[in-house]
Amino acid sequence: MISVEDLGKDINPLSEYYKDFKVTERILLTGHSHQAQPDCAKEGVLKCWKDASSLADDKWGKVFEAADSVRTYLSGLMDDDKNNIVLGQNTHDLILRFLSALDLKKRNKIITTDGEFHTIRRQMDRLSQGILEVVKVQRNPVETLSERIIQQIDNKVCAVMVSKVMFQDSAIVSGLSEVENACTMHGAKLLVDIYHVLNAIPFSIKEEGLKGSFLVGGGYKYLELGEGNCFMRIPPNEIFKPVITGWFAEFATLSAKKIPGEVQYGEKHWAFEGSTYDPASHYRALEVFKFFDEQKLTPKLLREINIHQKKVLADTFTEMNLDEKVIKLTSQKNTAGFLTFITPFAGKFTEELKIRNVFADSRGEFLRLGPAPYLTDNQLKEAIYELREIIQLL
Repeated sequence: MISVEDLGKDINPLSEYYKDFKVTERILLTGHSHQAQPDCAKEGVLKCWKDASSLADDKWGKVFEAADSVRTYLSGLMDDDKNNIVLGQNTHDLILRFLSALDLKKRNKIITTDGEFHTIRRQMDRLSQGILEVVKVQRNPVETLSERIIQQIDNKVCAVMVSKVMFQDSAIVSGLSEVENACTMHGAKLLVDIYHVLNAIPFSIKEEGLKGSFLVGGGYKYLELGEGNCFMRIPPNEIFKPVITGWFAEFATLSAKKIPGEVQYGEKHWAFEGSTYDPASHYRALEVFKFFDEQKLTPKLLREINIHQKKVLADTFTEMNLDEKVIKLTSQKNTAGFLTFITPFAGKFTEELKIRNVFADSRGEFLRLGPAPYLTDNQLKEAIYELREIIQLL
């Protein structure tokens, strides 16, 4: 089991499990966007191949077992029932199913923010073009975001779509339980993006007061699952009939008598199921989940590691005393998994860092550095040293 003290060693003990991603040979500060996958993940791909080649079409029994195990693990991270979780290849696919379950004929208004990730941002921008009324609440100041969202909710609203952690600067949004209450009062649904939550900050649906909400996220970031491992949590005790519906959703009603042309729906996750997909992603996920359990990489420990790593980055940067007109560290109060710097050279710095074997990313004027548990303190310091040298060459 790794500890925060281990991060001060020349070699992080976890790094031996990430040889394929070369985490000791380059500084991967993309933990908020794409974390390295442990080497064991490829064993999942081989197991998937073995089941497919040996069982042929009978593999689907094994596939559905794998999917059920993925739901079980995710439900543990969210403190919820696995039967409330539907899996998908990407969040856009799942959000489309969510939107198609809403009564858009009677309610034609959606409330979101101007700080959402691309999946919600792009789809809302298109829907606002003569299809639905989309209200974008300004995300800043984030401390009052929930209050300002609530002020916009009325009986015309079909849904509110907002992130728990903002993807530009890692700010944690509070007060979402009150947003859920306002949605319930007006007959709307709340969808919360938690992609930057699981394994970044401890999370409980019950403690957050979001038992009546939809939650959407995926495994590409802090879960280290790679592509194809997204999920949506469905509020229990409600009946949903999404228009965008795959034939897997019929599995829950196979024994029911059907009228020709009738479209029947199961309960909970069954109502939102899709159709045939590449199951290798779920096999990979199970290997990674097993690895996290073996290494005792709990959300609590990962949060402790992350807080330490962000402090190392921030302290090293502050010691540089760099010109704030060139680059400035954003507030670290109440943030999740990564650091954000404001600079007009964000894109240039990202490119120059990569040349120096430091991988980061940028969004507009935001330069984002996301540490991960397989890095050392020295690697984090080296990344900031490289950033300083780049700035000095401007």
